[in-house]
Amino acid sequence: MKTSLHKIWEILFFLLDILIATMLACCLIPLRRGISLWLLPLLIAGFLFVLLFPGLPRPDVPGKRLRICCRGASCLKVFLASSLFSILVHIVLAVNMLPEQWQLWICSALICFLADAVLFWAGMLRVYAASVQLGIRTRAIGAACGMIPVANLFALRTIIRTVSDEVAFETEKDRLNQSRASRQICRTRYPLLLVHGVFFRDSSLINYWGRIPKELERNGAVIYYGNHQSAASIADSAAELTMRIRQIIQETGCEKVNIIAHSKGGLDCRYAAALGGAAPLIASITTINTPHQGCGFADYLLEKIPSAVQERLASTYNAALRKLGDECPDFMAAVRDLTASRCQELSLDMDSVPLDGIFCQSAGSQLNHAFCGKFPLNFTYPLVKYFDGPNDGLVAEPSFHWGERYQFLTVDGKRGISHGDMVDLNRENIPGFDVREFYVQLVADLKQRGL
Repeated sequence: MKTSLHKIWEILFFLLDILIATMLACCLIPLRRGISLWLLPLLIAGFLFVLLFPGLPRPDVPGKRLRICCRGASCLKVFLASSLFSILVHIVLAVNMLPEQWQLWICSALICFLADAVLFWAGMLRVYAASVQLGIRTRAIGAACGMIPVANLFALRTIIRTVSDEVAFETEKDRLNQSRASRQICRTRYPLLLVHGVFFRDSSLINYWGRIPKELERNGAVIYYGNHQSAASIADSAAELTMRIRQIIQETGCEKVNIIAHSKGGLDCRYAAALGGAAPLIASITTINTPHQGCGFADYLLEKIPSAVQERLASTYNAALRKLGDECPDFMAAVRDLTASRCQELSLDMDSVPLDGIFCQSAGSQLNHAFCGKFPLNFTYPLVKYFDGPNDGLVAEPSFHWGERYQFLTVDGKRGISHGDMVDLNRENIPGFDVREFYVQLVADLKQRGL
């Protein structure tokens, strides 16, 4: 009942906004005849109110950013309806006023156009500044189609729908988190250690794991990061991670850690546990989209790309990453350790040491079509598919499976879930797959296991 009343109030408030926005121009007609002189300041005040507070106030929408998105989308909805209403009104006025009162008609149409333009820009500036889900592509399409009739309406419809869906999704997610806040479902016995993949670094400015850590912490998780180099051999990365685990245990007295590792990070952690002496300090290892069997296309590339080109690329990368904080990055060592041939050798060595007492599990995903992947995965997807079969843009599905429990993730349709989507790289809400909730449930399962 409460929801139904809220919907009715929303519709009435929306209609009032449209009426105020449109009547600002039409009030010139009675003013011309000396009627209702007090109407103009009231309408101007009402119009300014619509600009500042479009739509019914939504106290349930969490955070300033989402409230700005909500108001921006409301402004654009009012703009669309008001523009259509204004056009119809001025068609009727044209029949009754032209040609005798053409000056008044033009003046009325001009004021209506300016009022709608203000509404439009008030909405666009809000959603462009505050929305995450619009992305660069949708923003660019909106800008490019702005002056193209019909196309601009489709672009505007896409923008309104995207932002409205974002507000609705995040509001529902906030409601879910509030409902389970007291349970702290991600408060595991041992803290979480998040381990990044190759060619990335842990940064306080741009989190490799996107919105995932904040979501986990909101549900009670205690999180640490690997802080290891972006590119090194698996053995060297494992040594760094072993030192990092010892440091965390020494600082906190937590005894063990639960590791969640993405891509090459999963191989680094397996090596640290099996051959690096870290096993007694690890409660669980969860690998995400890790190439346990390597990447067949990497063997092909190393064979076909001239050595001089490889060395030049490696030296450029290593020099750049030293400036960003890596002590001794080794681009080629990282690449070689990801080949299918090398991973098979490493797996034999690592599998020869049983990881008794460590809960091991893995997860992987599939990108369903190349054009749905973000750059550069849209280019690598066909190559990986040719050599290794169905994949996430970098790693083939048969390579993901490892440990006692395995989850394979995808969604219906052409979209799929890419290598980057699994760590929320693009901060995108994917229909049918909530990456943040996936990790919440993953960690909640660790808690239920007493880890």
